[in-house]
Amino acid sequence: SDRESVSYLSQREAAEIDEILMGPLGFSVDQLMELAGLSVATSIAEVYKPVEHSRILAICGPGNNGGDGLVAARHLHHFGYRPFICYPKRTAKPLYDGLITQLESLSVPFLSAEELPEDLSESFDVVVDAIFGFSFHGTPRPPFDDLTHRLAILGDNDRKIRKLPAVVSVDIPSGWHVEEGDVNGDGIKPDMLVSLTAPKLCARKFSGAHHFLGGRFVPPSIAEKFNLRLPQYPGTSMSVRIGKPPRVDISSLRENYISPEFSEAHAEADPYAQFQKWFDDALAAGSKEPNAMALSTAGKDGKPSSRMVLLKGFNADGFVWYTNYSSRKAHQMAENSQAALLFYWDKLNRQVRIEGPVEKVSEKESEEYFHSRPRGSQIGAIVSKQSTVIPGRQV
Repeated sequence: SDRESVSYLSQREAAEIDEILMGPLGFSVDQLMELAGLSVATSIAEVYKPVEHSRILAICGPGNNGGDGLVAARHLHHFGYRPFICYPKRTAKPLYDGLITQLESLSVPFLSAEELPEDLSESFDVVVDAIFGFSFHGTPRPPFDDLTHRLAILGDNDRKIRKLPAVVSVDIPSGWHVEEGDVNGDGIKPDMLVSLTAPKLCARKFSGAHHFLGGRFVPPSIAEKFNLRLPQYPGTSMSVRIGKPPRVDISSLRENYISPEFSEAHAEADPYAQFQKWFDDALAAGSKEPNAMALSTAGKDGKPSSRMVLLKGFNADGFVWYTNYSSRKAHQMAENSQAALLFYWDKLNRQVRIEGPVEKVSEKESEEYFHSRPRGSQIGAIVSKQSTVIPGRQV
């Protein structure tokens, strides 16, 4: 979402929206805290993968912002991260006691401010700043003055020289003025800001790489009353990126692949049985369209081309997919019956390569498949002349 097309809230507007949500609209504090914490956790998971950023320290303040951090830590634990909590000034209310009990039941460690290492980069990959929210006034008192200072130092260091933990601020960077931002220029400089409900005015001064909005709960009545322009949330996500993702050096993109050991001793003698096992694994892992495969063909000129198609069945006779007989790939296979298939299941770090000759299935089998398709797909296939140029979209 374009950051300039999104509304930003003043401190008064933010407080008024909270009052309406927890008054006439019937939301409870713990409901909003749960939604906010889940939004923070999903934003972190979007950018910082647990393979390289598993150790997360959540520094939680005494108010609702700290509660958001506690909830986020619980969700991050279930997402596969290793959260740690620093919660120096605990709020003596049943809601917060319950959050602590939930984390303790998961064996999430609680660290005092004194137990934190002097250099946070040695022990943590991500630090969540959930200390102060938009209602905070004045100057931080101990131990939060020292904690915010240590977070600010992380942002001042050169990440090209050494690996530093990413700093993620919840709603506003702690110590910032809710409308004017980092007034003195020596405050926290987070790598990620997760705004809640709608960004606060200080978020215009945020210059980090990742700005997300969380809080998929704003009803139309509030949006209309405050004339809010809010981005669309993708799919079922609880968070949405504001602004463009940062440009990255493609050569530096890398993953540490961690997969179960697989050796010849574990392989099925029958390759079709092995494929069935792995296909079932891909289904169980929740892979999106595990039957998607790259089909590579080449005609008599020898020039290869690839495209994605869907597997529709397989057995000892081979792997079945369907295509328009007048398409480019069909013409190439008519000239050269040799083709290759490639499956890639990223959640399992597995790929399967299949090579061999192609032949048409029977007309009866082809007809049965065609008539099993949705009516709209049948009509689309009939009128579409695949691999040909058309004058425009209106056609």
